Amino acid sequence: MKPEVIEHVWITMRDGCRLSARLWLPQGLTGPAAPAVLEYIPYRKRDGTRGRDEPMHGFFAQNGFASIRVDMRGTGESEGLMADEYLLQEFLS
Repeated sequence: MKPEVIEHVWITMRDGCRLSARLWLPQGLTGPAAPAVLEYIPYRKRDGTRGRDEPMHGFFAQNGFASIRVDMRGTGESEGLMADEYLLQEFLS
């Protein structure tokens, strides 16, 4: 089954900064939630890793997991400033 792909969604952080994400959903998802796989990296979701994102995240979605690929703060289409990779602030937001 081919997953539903939502090309662009916003995730609003506590401080108001919006992160850009691409979402793969299992086909026939019933209800508001599914187990999920999250990938949060500083490489742009629209070009840098796109070639490997589709098969990997598509596989997760075809096997019942929602899968989300997020551009870190200040990278890709996400808002904000990337001061460094993987700051504590990002895990607590």
